[in-house]
Amino acid sequence: MIINIKNMVCDRCISAVVAIFKDLNIRVAALELGEVETLDEISSATLTILNDHLQKQGFEILDDAVKTQIEQIKKIIILKINALDIAEDFLLSKFVSEHFPKDYSSLSKTFSLHENVTLEQYFILQKIEKVKELLLYNEFTLTEISQKLGYKSVQHLSAQFRNTTGFTPTSFKKLKSKNRISLDQV
Repeated sequence: MIINIKNMVCDRCISAVVAIFKDLNIRVAALELGEVETLDEISSATLTILNDHLQKQGFEILDDAVKTQIEQIKKIIILKINALDIAEDFLLSKFVSEHFPKDYSSLSKTFSLHENVTLEQYFILQKIEKVKELLLYNEFTLTEISQKLGYKSVQHLSAQFRNTTGFTPTSFKKLKSKNRISLDQV
């Protein structure tokens, strides 16, 4: 049985979900961001209990096809950004269309209606959160970060960062409070 789960967007999320399934003695066959495959069918009563436990941790079982598709779109975007391999000529529309059999404009419209943010804005917000993370780790220069995340230049990254956060990347690094947002809140 496949169970789609909202807000399961990082490795810590996977660990939390695994713990919930283990606590409820639900055997897992496979697990990836946003999706759990169980070894056995689960009764509706057990699904209700599972959903209650998941909600206490900020997750939710998705039983609606549209919500599931939106979570799948979020998942592929997050995975793409986390790979740190976005080409300068990257097109979000082409990338999303390669993963879904629907027209990009209809996917984008559905996403916007349900998330109150466009797909492009969501992509930018996710990239900015990754920039914040990379700045805090101090592993890469701003030039390297801009190249890894598909920005045409450091100036482009800096302008987008400033427009989104109100800070330049350099001033952000100097802040005592880093104001990072968890990925499921973006």
